[in-house]
Amino acid sequence: MSAGHLSRQFRLAYGESPYSYLMTRRIERAMALLRRGDLSVTEICFAVGCASLGTFTTRFTELVGMSPGTYRRQQTHATEGIPSCMAKQVTRPIRNREAPSTEPELD
Repeated sequence: MSAGHLSRQFRLAYGESPYSYLMTRRIERAMALLRRGDLSVTEICFAVGCASLGTFTTRFTELVGMSPGTYRRQQTHATEGIPSCMAKQVTRPIRNREAPSTEPELD
């Protein structure tokens, strides 16, 4: 199967491209590592398979709605006492769309 055909079939099945799916999984893992708090953002970037800190930070911000550093400061203790399987579900980033805007809507 050609790469183009695989990509089209993947998009039909999952609603997003293979690259987007992979980046979402990487960001999920990065969120867990950031909550742990023992690695720097740069170390986490490379640990989840990203080659560029800039691309990682941009994609993280698009999916989560805040930078990795801000996420770490706000979420370090947010999932204490919650089993990891539940914490993963609660903190899962938004798929197929960017994070909703935090600005109020003007009517």
